Amino acid sequence: MAVYVAWTGAPVPADLVGPWEELRVLSDDLSLLASEEALSRVYHELKWSLPPDTALFVAPLGDVPKLKGMPPGTLGWLRRRAPRG
Repeated sequence: MAVYVAWTGAPVPADLVGPWEELRVLSDDLSLLASEEALSRVYHELKWSLPPDTALFVAPLGDVPKLKGMPPGTLGWLRRRAPRG
């Protein structure tokens, strides 16, 4: 399973349905998505769920990142899902 990080120019609803097993909203503009699908599919489904012309950045995580100030449980969530480099 891949974990994708998504930065959006509009808030992503925590209950958004898409080609991902889990969506974890970290802030209004930052989310993590766990999916078996390819980057292109995840990107386009997320893009189509946002208002037109909303900025969007989606990238796969190659390892568990360093982080600070994220919601409680985020690091554990990532360790259980992200690939270990």
